[in-house]
Amino acid sequence: MPDAPQSWPSCLCHGLISFLGFLLLLVTFPISGWFALKIVPTYERMIVFRLGRIRTPQGPGMVLLLPFIDSFQRVDLRTRAFNVPPCKLASKDGAVLSVGADVQFRIWDPVLSVMTVKDLNAATRMTAQNAMTKALLKRPLREIQMEKLKISDQLLLEINDVTRSWGLEVDRVELAVEAVLQPPQDSPTGPNLDSTLQQLALHFLGGSMNSVAGGAPSPGPADTVEMVSEVEPPAPQVGARPSPKQPLAEGLLTALQPFLSEALVNQVGACYQFNVVLPSGTQSAYFLDLTTGQGRVGHGVPDGIPDVVVEMAEADLRALLCRELRPLGAYMSGRLKVKGDLAVAMKLEAVLRALK
Repeated sequence: MPDAPQSWPSCLCHGLISFLGFLLLLVTFPISGWFALKIVPTYERMIVFRLGRIRTPQGPGMVLLLPFIDSFQRVDLRTRAFNVPPCKLASKDGAVLSVGADVQFRIWDPVLSVMTVKDLNAATRMTAQNAMTKALLKRPLREIQMEKLKISDQLLLEINDVTRSWGLEVDRVELAVEAVLQPPQDSPTGPNLDSTLQQLALHFLGGSMNSVAGGAPSPGPADTVEMVSEVEPPAPQVGARPSPKQPLAEGLLTALQPFLSEALVNQVGACYQFNVVLPSGTQSAYFLDLTTGQGRVGHGVPDGIPDVVVEMAEADLRALLCRELRPLGAYMSGRLKVKGDLAVAMKLEAVLRALK
């Protein structure tokens, strides 16, 4: 940024004051040398302002400053780094994720870095965060996870378009996806575990089993799920209680028997065990074996080792059946426990489709 040309009176005053400052330096030397001589290392440059006007960058080596006339500012030319703190962002498909970034930069023009921006670090960090937010809002979650390097390269170009005019160049940007706080609303990769558990409780333990629950109609569509966290379920409705002659879980599994088929076995190919804790404190085991033939469902443990084990209390099962306990709330609070391969647990989606 070139200085405006000076008029001849201004040049005369500037020269006279500079001469008097240099003369004072000579008269008080060598005492003044301790304050006027500065050492600039190789990795730094010194920006000197003489009577308010900027001079060419000084250094490396020894730099002479005139007392009461010169002021200076050191500029570090080495590569530095900062991190964009993780922030919550919503992707194009509705997923909420926590994303941060690591940025490496260096100053290539010390004069511009001093003259154009007051707080270079804060301005660069804000620019990087804004560019990251705009880039991720346009992409779905799967693309963000699979193409982090490509997105990082694009962020590098976008940030440099702004910071080059500040005398700063970004050398590297690394995007870091800390966590996925909420799955996408319409995920192209298939159902996730949370949504599968929700639909499983509504179809397998609810909407398709109303005959076991005393024939009470379901309040609202079967696919509607409210994401709430519940600690204590409300008292079950009298009209929705199952028949006392038959255990609740056995009635549900018996109602599932007509839906078993070889096609369902070929599609799922897994074995599930359901452990239901009775009010007396004892535990009853039930199984759904979709590994051979047309599949089997019944009381007890399966013949082999189950791929997934689901544990819950009978009171919670009744609350899920009566729509008084939300499946996601039960799962998040630990009242509905899932042990085993999560990918196999998500195959229960095929059972849901068979029930529809």
